[in-house]
Amino acid sequence: MQQDIEKAIKVFKNGGIVIFPTDTAFGIGCRMDDERAVKRLFEVRKRPKKQAVSVLVHTIDMAQEYLQPIPQEVFDKLISQYWPGALTIILSCKTEKVPSLVRGGENRLGVRIPNHPVILEIIREVGVPILGPSANFHGKETPYVFSDLDPRLIELVDFVISGETSLIRQPSTVIDCSVSLWKIVRQGAVKLKIKSEK
Repeated sequence: MQQDIEKAIKVFKNGGIVIFPTDTAFGIGCRMDDERAVKRLFEVRKRPKKQAVSVLVHTIDMAQEYLQPIPQEVFDKLISQYWPGALTIILSCKTEKVPSLVRGGENRLGVRIPNHPVILEIIREVGVPILGPSANFHGKETPYVFSDLDPRLIELVDFVISGETSLIRQPSTVIDCSVSLWKIVRQGAVKLKIKSEK
């Protein structure tokens, strides 16, 4: 597995696309700061260009580098309880640091620290956030085990880490905290009851 991790790091650093296991499902990604790679990833997945994509980070500090100051309430009620883990938090971002395609032309970004040692080590070594959508063609089934991956998608990427996801086998929960009344965009592995805490 260590050889796979090292190879993935090299591919990411060179602007390639990798399929990898996370704590929720298999993800497909590239480094966030390479706009050519980001564009290619959207094309590979057939994802609508106006639809933002979330990113995976290694630490809160890495997230904060690309976000506007994270509100204390978000720290207290969400980050401290659910990171690392299956919760994607949408927050206002520094638009000059995040490619327009990643944020869907908006001024916010979905971020998550995954609870999976393989992808965490990779992100740490690459040094920038990695795009983290599920490894499928847009609108198709989410792959939770390696055998779920579409062979046609595998052919279109530069490298695949075949390891295992955790046993969660649900997508991450997505909550939008960029608005004054927090909104659950997708109920997933983390069962939130928050409709609004403000």
